Amino acid sequence: MDLQGFLLRARVLKLYRQALRAARKAPHDSIAELKQAIRQEMESNRDCKDRQKIRFLISEGTERLKGLTEMLGSIRIME
Repeated sequence: MDLQGFLLRARVLKLYRQALRAARKAPHDSIAELKQAIRQEMESNRDCKDRQKIRFLISEGTERLKGLTEMLGSIRIME
């Protein structure tokens, strides 16, 4: 693996960890289901070798994580 591949892998893992941390803020009865959905999404793209597509997926994942974080934050406020 070259440096670019290593850096992309690090970004993917960072996004995955951030998503799992965000899932902990979900209502208790939804945490396991949300974590499973996050894992499934990551697994479905595990074998992707196209670096441009990986960059796109990271960008898309970051936006989805931002939306999830905002949604979970608003749920906490409502409780």
